[in-house]
Amino acid sequence: MALLRKSRPSLPRLITDTCRPALVSLVVLAPGALVASPITQALADAQLKGSATFRFLGIPVYDAKLFTPYGAALSWNEEFGLQLTYRKSLKQKALVESTLDEMARQGNPAPTQRQLEQCFQAVSKGDNYIAISEGPNNVGFWRNGQRTCTLSYPGAKRAFMSIFLGNDTRSASFTRQLKGQ
Repeated sequence: MALLRKSRPSLPRLITDTCRPALVSLVVLAPGALVASPITQALADAQLKGSATFRFLGIPVYDAKLFTPYGAALSWNEEFGLQLTYRKSLKQKALVESTLDEMARQGNPAPTQRQLEQCFQAVSKGDNYIAISEGPNNVGFWRNGQRTCTLSYPGAKRAFMSIFLGNDTRSASFTRQLKGQ
């Protein structure tokens, strides 16, 4: 550095002025970037199995990703996680009612509306929800990385996750892509 100061006195200042914002950004942003996803924290060896975009009347509503142990095929006997990243804003009422309607359409047991209202909040474009199975009777939910609730009742895992991964979903091609098939 001493040699640089003698030969080009402005160069050390230029380097410092250029690097300082990058270092500050690294220090400020790194902790958030190093925080593990709820999926990697809750599921051992979770890897992406498949992804798909759900559309309603041709309009993209959300992007979905399925995470399974080692990226293996979906097994209802294993734990897995589902991430939905919204492409449009939706009100809490719409999320709750559409979930209840879809579970009823499939003939699956459903939680109460009040339970879902504790789990689901309104979403804006870019928000995400993560659902992670916790045994056959529990599904944990995170909104933008913050845990919101756990649905607990007999068969909750299959009842809720079948909306996206069951045999009678609204879009068979969406489900196949999500399952990585």
